[in-house]
Amino acid sequence: MTTHPAETVHDALREEPCEDAWWMPGPDGFAACALSSSARTVAEARRFTRATLESWRLCSSVAEDAALVVSELVSNALRYGAGVGGPAAVCPAWLALTRQDSTVLCAVSDAGTTAPVVKVPDHLAESGRGLHIVDQLSDAWGWTPPDRSGKTVWATVSSVRG
Repeated sequence: MTTHPAETVHDALREEPCEDAWWMPGPDGFAACALSSSARTVAEARRFTRATLESWRLCSSVAEDAALVVSELVSNALRYGAGVGGPAAVCPAWLALTRQDSTVLCAVSDAGTTAPVVKVPDHLAESGRGLHIVDQLSDAWGWTPPDRSGKTVWATVSSVRG
């Protein structure tokens, strides 16, 4: 049985110390950044995603879809997974991007131990549609089984839709 790439990312990110790391660029197809709980975090995660995918020379439609997916994953991590305790006080979440050909795996790890829940969309509500957006813009998405260090929610985005 093959390990899903998100499980590998989950293990790698949860072992990294948060203190002095903001981001690790990766021309080799891997990049990660520590996420703070500031009001600018979601915008910074979008910029990081766009800049990384541009440096990997992926098409702009993949970069834009990935940036929106990352926005939703990071928002959910900060809302539902941050502040659980332990290292989350310093680094509430991590964002990792991995590339294989024209596909990007966007993975956000947080300290939360509850699985994401897709809500019935209330079209008049101001929130609650994030995972529906992720589902529409990604080829696939899911999460690693929560463990004592938290979970990783991931989505794949590619220029070739299945």
